[in-house]
Amino acid sequence: MIKAGIIGGAGYTAGELARILVNHPEAEIDFVFSTSQVGKKLYETHQDLLGDTDIAFTGEINPEVDVVFLCLGHGNSRKFLAENNFSEATKIIDLSNDFRLEPDNQDFVYGLPEFWKNEVKTAKKIANPGCFATAISLAVLPLAKAGKLLEEVHINAVTGATGAGVSPSATTHFSWRDNNYSIYKAFSHQHLGEIGQSIQKLQGSEAREINFLPNRGNFSRGIHASFYTHFEDSLDEALAIFQKAYEDEPFTHVTQQNVHLKQVVNTNKCVIQVEKKDDKILVTSVIDNLLKGASGQAVQNMNLMFDLEETTGLKLKASYF
Repeated sequence: MIKAGIIGGAGYTAGELARILVNHPEAEIDFVFSTSQVGKKLYETHQDLLGDTDIAFTGEINPEVDVVFLCLGHGNSRKFLAENNFSEATKIIDLSNDFRLEPDNQDFVYGLPEFWKNEVKTAKKIANPGCFATAISLAVLPLAKAGKLLEEVHINAVTGATGAGVSPSATTHFSWRDNNYSIYKAFSHQHLGEIGQSIQKLQGSEAREINFLPNRGNFSRGIHASFYTHFEDSLDEALAIFQKAYEDEPFTHVTQQNVHLKQVVNTNKCVIQVEKKDDKILVTSVIDNLLKGASGQAVQNMNLMFDLEETTGLKLKASYF
C-alpha cells in the first residue's frame, strides 16, 4: 500500500486529493499537513468527507512516506522543500508552478502523461501541469507534434471560481461572480510559459506566437478552452492527428460533437472537439480544473510512478444533471 502525505491540506486541490485517496485501492493517506487546521478532522473543512475518514490535520510531517503531494500556493513549494527533508525514497508531486519551467525545475519532470508518460514513470519528482495549461496543451500539442503549428495561435478559455483557490478575493465572492463574466491577465497568464515550453519541445524553432485570453466564468468548476490557427490540410487529416495522439490514452477523448463542461466535471477526463472552416482549424477542450487540471492528474502521475494501472482510483463519473 502506497503511503501518501498531503501538504497544504485546507485548499481545494487537497480536498480533491483526499476524496480520491480515501477510495484508492492501492494508496492510503498517512498525514495531511496544514498550519491553519491542526487538530481538526478533515471532514470539518472538507465536509463531504464525513463518514469517509477520521484523519485529523497535523502540523508535523512523516519524512518516510512513499509519496508527498504539495498543494501549496505558488512560490511556497520551493520554500517548503528547502525547510523540510523527505527520505531519498519519497516521491514528490508538486501542484504549484514552482518547478514547471526549465532550467529552474531542479530535476522535476513535467507531468503531462499524454505526452511524457515514459519520463513520468521513471521520475522521482513531478511538476504537475497547471489547469489552463492542461486544457490548452491537450488541445494544441498534437498539432505541434505533427509540425502543423505554422502561424499564430489564438486561445480563449474560461475557468470556474475554484480556479482562483480557496482564499476569498474581490473577484471570487458570490455577489461579484454570479451573473458576471470577465477577462484577466490577457496575453500574460502564468501558464503561458509551460504551454510554450511544451510546444517548443515538440515542434522546436518552428513554433509560433501564442495569444491567450483567460476569462472568469460564473460557475464553480471546469475549464472550457478553444483555439484556432491556420491549417491547410483537411478535417479528416486533422482528426487523424488527434485520434493517433490519444488512441491509447484512457482519459483524453476526441469527438466531432459539441463539447461542454457537464461531460467532464467531477471526472479526470479531457474531451476534445476538432472543427475546420476554410483555412482555419478550431479545437476545443473541456476539463475539470480541480481533477484533470490538478488533483486527478496528480494521482494519474502517482499511478504511473508506482507502476500501477493509470486509471487506478480515477474511474470517476460526471454529474450530468
